[in-house]
Amino acid sequence: MTTFQALFMALVQGVTELFPISSLGHAVLLPALLNWNINLHDVSFLPFLTLLHLGTGTALLIYFWRDWKDLLINGLKPASAVKDEAAHRLFWLVALATAPAVVIGAGFEGIFRSLFGAPEFVAAFLFLNGVLLIVTERMRGREGTSNLDAIGWKRALLIGFSQSLALFPGISRSGITIMTGLGTGLRHADAARFSFLLATPIIFAATAYEVYKLHKAGLGISGLYVISAIVAGLAAYGAVAFLMRYFGKHEFKALNPFGYYCLVAGGFAFALLSFRA
Repeated sequence: MTTFQALFMALVQGVTELFPISSLGHAVLLPALLNWNINLHDVSFLPFLTLLHLGTGTALLIYFWRDWKDLLINGLKPASAVKDEAAHRLFWLVALATAPAVVIGAGFEGIFRSLFGAPEFVAAFLFLNGVLLIVTERMRGREGTSNLDAIGWKRALLIGFSQSLALFPGISRSGITIMTGLGTGLRHADAARFSFLLATPIIFAATAYEVYKLHKAGLGISGLYVISAIVAGLAAYGAVAFLMRYFGKHEFKALNPFGYYCLVAGGFAFALLSFRA
């Protein structure tokens, strides 16, 4: 992987991680569409992507630092000593919603890794992601009315299970969790906030796992990987700042532009890859 390729992928990943258009899908499709000589099955490729996610996760942690400060201070205390019950409750809802993706990702890691070598399937999943985004908006037919104070453990767990679908490259993690949140009646801004809060623990868990595997295999982390993670983080910070304002101002049909993009990008990629084959 050249320096340009690594930095370009870092920039794209930083934006697409938070936009509901699948960063993992773009990471698989871009090298295939641009004929880059990158081995997606190389032992260092997934750790590279994981470090990019670390950059985006750090950006989210910085952007939502007040939220995480309140969540950690109140979430780790006994219920009797909690001063902010809403923060205590939200902390454990985030923890609960994180569990399904961790368990399913670890249990079926081999299956999800195999999809890295099948860009046609990834393009199809990206197209499907677009369909889901548009259908979600049309099925709602009205603005959501619930905020995070109204979310219960059943709704949180449902959103958590939906996050597991993003293990398929092409299905957006932020997209599927926001869609599920909207489906349960959350407003766009609250669905987006819960989705972005969910991203932080899952990203850091995946990063720790991949770094452990790198260490176990005797492989180091190059300076280029670190710089790429910083680039991804800067792009992600700009993306989340934009999206939180966007979802706050566009409560109705906010997902449609991203859905249409996925339809076009996924359809074009699938057609081009099929033609080359």
